[in-house]
Amino acid sequence: MRKVRSIMTMNPACCTMDTKLADVARLMIEHDCGEIPVVNNHEEKKLVGVITDRDICCRAVAQGLNPAAMNAKDCMTSPAITAGMDLPIEICMELMEKNKIRRVPVVDDKGCCCGMVSLADIARKTEEWTTGSIVKNISRPSDDSKHTP
Repeated sequence: MRKVRSIMTMNPACCTMDTKLADVARLMIEHDCGEIPVVNNHEEKKLVGVITDRDICCRAVAQGLNPAAMNAKDCMTSPAITAGMDLPIEICMELMEKNKIRRVPVVDDKGCCCGMVSLADIARKTEEWTTGSIVKNISRPSDDSKHTP
């Protein structure tokens, strides 16, 4: 059984809780991603949450708040759903489907962020049928969906 470590993006761009939202958005542009892990500091990288482009839109812009005055901690999701490096890919996909998420930070045994698994990673590195299945299930509206992140 293949493990998450075989498909994850290594050493993803991270921010801290005090990182300005504009800087988080710039990281997303520079690294062509829609989610940034939020860590305690850039040395240890202990995961404390995640922030997505949708979090910024729904928790700042759509609320009429001033994103220029906000930090990652103001919009992040915490705690984050995570995967371990040795988790089988199939279990990681089930985790994504169950939680309707498109990306999962990968943590080591100390809870430090060491990678990221996205739908794109799964699409590029697994069987073609798995991608269609997971996208379909993640995209299906849930009964308790209120259009919030």
